[in-house]
Amino acid sequence: MSTSPAAALPAPPWGPRHWPTWAALGLMWLAARLPWSLQRTLGAGIGALAMRLAGARRRAARINLELCFPEMDGAARQALLRESFRDFGIGLFEFARAWWGPVEPMRRTVRIEGVDGIRAILDGGRGVLLVSGHFMTLEMCGRLMCDELPLAGMYRRHRSPVMEWAVMRGRLRYATAMFGNDELRGAMRHLKRGGILWYAPDQDMRGKDTVFAPFFGVPAATITATHQFARLSGCAVVPFFHRREGADYVLRLGEPLPDFPSTDAQSDSTRVNAAIEAMVREAPSQYLWIHRRFKRRPPGMESPYR
Repeated sequence: MSTSPAAALPAPPWGPRHWPTWAALGLMWLAARLPWSLQRTLGAGIGALAMRLAGARRRAARINLELCFPEMDGAARQALLRESFRDFGIGLFEFARAWWGPVEPMRRTVRIEGVDGIRAILDGGRGVLLVSGHFMTLEMCGRLMCDELPLAGMYRRHRSPVMEWAVMRGRLRYATAMFGNDELRGAMRHLKRGGILWYAPDQDMRGKDTVFAPFFGVPAATITATHQFARLSGCAVVPFFHRREGADYVLRLGEPLPDFPSTDAQSDSTRVNAAIEAMVREAPSQYLWIHRRFKRRPPGMESPYR
């Protein structure tokens, strides 16, 4: 069953082997309370340092950018790579602040579009699946959207029980429920009851039902859960665009994907990838390029990361 509300969480693990994780979380908790301007400055520096030190992730991001933006020259891609690590560093503070810190500075300037369209769908008795991608702004923008709409979310469980407890504690401050990626039935019931579920299907989920669908024209192993959710629950599928502009945030709920789902999971997955690609093009540096999105390839094609 889903984890909600926060008070229903089990007691956190306190054994000595968890103390280093608690210490790291304590630092994150303190960092979440720094002034927003200082967080952006520190985050940019941390991102620049990460680019120098995280060689494997830097290489994955460089390859992803080469695959997705072949029209760019090398200098432009290198500039985008640097900017993506800068936004990665800032994003670490955004995650911490969304979970444990104040968001009043963001609320004062956020721009949110498309809420009335979602409310009209809910008034008609349908659930809504908000589809987005793995952007560094996703946690902060999810929290800001919860001021307007009651969102539940899906997530991949943490291996560390301390991190699992802490992140869930933070998220359930604003989300109505959280469903692990092994709680598909609970998520389906939520949609059938007319709820809103936020879902990011843009990573290669090994062991799940997938098809190869183009992402920036490159075949990408794509989970078909969006098609299945819509087919089995009757929900509307709505793209959720979000980005940071300087110190401010822009959140936009698009129009529901028309005639979705079809009878073809491949076609539907292609449409979902196209929607996420449009989001990336609006804020390319804020996307999580360090994920090896194209590691699993169609038969006969080698991984570009080898």
